Amino acid sequence: MNSRIRVLTVLSLFVITVTGAPAWAQFTEEELAKRPTFETFLVNAEIVDSMQLGQAEGVTRPYRLTLREGSLENDALWKNPTGRMGGFVEGWKYEIAAYNIDKYLELNMVPPTAERRFHGNLGSINLWVDVWIDGRKKTEEKIAVPGPKLVNWNRMTYMQRAFDNLIGNEDRHLGNILITEDWRMILIDHSRSFRTTKKYTKKLQYDSKKPMKRLPRAFVEKIKGLDEATLRSVVGDTLTDKEIEGVMARQQLMVVEFDRLLSEEGETAFLYD
Repeated sequence: MNSRIRVLTVLSLFVITVTGAPAWAQFTEEELAKRPTFETFLVNAEIVDSMQLGQAEGVTRPYRLTLREGSLENDALWKNPTGRMGGFVEGWKYEIAAYNIDKYLELNMVPPTAERRFHGNLGSINLWVDVWIDGRKKTEEKIAVPGPKLVNWNRMTYMQRAFDNLIGNEDRHLGNILITEDWRMILIDHSRSFRTTKKYTKKLQYDSKKPMKRLPRAFVEKIKGLDEATLRSVVGDTLTDKEIEGVMARQQLMVVEFDRLLSEEGETAFLYD
């Protein structure tokens, strides 16, 4: 999926108490405070326009919808792939599961996502997010991360790797890593996640070759403390028993990898608050 150009400025239409966000959060405190409003908006707002995207913009041929509720208007992406498409197993429920896990971990890098019926079919719908560029354009045009933003950018890359390790994301590529003008990283397109084969349950995608080099202490503790009962409460019916087993298998591999990094790098080098 190519990067999506749609703005979150409508967030300023609402006034909700900000409870504070982790220092590593990629959505701002104001945006996170409006997240419950957008979750409801995605489900209930009137669809005033729709356009199916071409295959070049997404193998699953999703729809770009324009939603309106009162004075609030924003675009969203709706899709409902199920089964094998373009050589990959796709699932629209994985989009919702990934979002809910993002919230549980307080990663705050995945846009609001919900379940919605469109043209009589159930699918996932997520907020169309404004970006400056995506990772592909950054690479092709050799756009360097500004010096003051480099430490944070590297940390976000390590967190993206940790997240994709946990959810077994088969399809992370530069085109679905979105970058805002102030160099925040937003992650989209998770319909090829939650793999259950040995390739994704016996070995991490990102290990010593592409390490999770430096991570927030609280984020690591959330992953280490994740158990099956908690995971089921987070994802609901969006994952099967086998897919939940896959997540827990990867969680155990991650705990081992965290212990290795702690031993080899030291606590102060690996963890930060």
